[in-house]
Amino acid sequence: MVHSLVTGGAGFIGSHLVEALLARGQHVVVLDDLSTGSLANLANIRKHPQLRFIHDSITNTSCLNELLDEADEVYHLAAVVGVRRVLADPEHTVAVNVEPVEAILRRLRARPKPLFLASTSEIYGKNPKTPLAEDDDFVFGPTTRNRWVYACSKAIDEYLALTQHQREGLPVVIGRFFNVAGPRQVGTYGMVLPRFVEQALAGGPLLVHDDGRQVRCFAHVVDVVGAIVKLMACPAAYGRAFNLGSDRPVTIRELAETVIRLVNPAAAIEHVAYEQAFPPGFEDIRYRVPDLTRVRQTIDYRLDHDLETIIRDVLAWKRNSV
Repeated sequence: MVHSLVTGGAGFIGSHLVEALLARGQHVVVLDDLSTGSLANLANIRKHPQLRFIHDSITNTSCLNELLDEADEVYHLAAVVGVRRVLADPEHTVAVNVEPVEAILRRLRARPKPLFLASTSEIYGKNPKTPLAEDDDFVFGPTTRNRWVYACSKAIDEYLALTQHQREGLPVVIGRFFNVAGPRQVGTYGMVLPRFVEQALAGGPLLVHDDGRQVRCFAHVVDVVGAIVKLMACPAAYGRAFNLGSDRPVTIRELAETVIRLVNPAAAIEHVAYEQAFPPGFEDIRYRVPDLTRVRQTIDYRLDHDLETIIRDVLAWKRNSV
């Protein structure tokens, strides 16, 4: 039986990944401090005989090392979540996003095993190219804008992991998430799709930042988790970064209109300036569309859920959670 360690396994993406691994017959250990994750996300599997939950911080190196030694493979998803949290505490962002990765890589240097490292589309920064491919440049803003701390911390993680692969052959796979959405995702930390659904259920208005012409692509968490599992089972993926998400663009205004149509046709849209919505240091990205060529050439990557399905699934989960 394969023993898998999932850090951040009580989070939105992590909990879906844990379910997928258990469904494959694996033994799964979840390490999560529940700062943004929730045991409710694991409710369907909490009593599974092959699941073990550890309530502790990823920064507890002693605990982390013990769990790394026991595991056959590692999925590192624990991180600071949400633009507002990053802007409010950049020092904490760096500490949580970088130091545990350094600790994981040190331990795996002596005991190599497959590692999935969760990264982000934020890593491309302000690069205006569309679609964005994995080898495109990172273009960050000035250090006076705290918004870029998260992207920089994830870039450091990638550099460290890829260097260890190049020098020592560590079997690492990096996944850059592009607006993954679905059940169990909340709008508390700034995620736009569940926030719109929550606002529509409450009667509105749906608060659209700026002019709403920002372009994003939304992928269902089930599709992305399926890709993670396939990549970890594919030796050709080791030592490479992969965009994970959808390449079907939609403006934020169109997203709000679709949510209104599916959730509450009586709700209205209200535009809000960035200065009202975010603390100082925020800077938005107008276009963010991934090039999925690499992942499609490496595994059988499928997007089985369209935007309306994602919204309906989030809506059903919200209603069942009340």
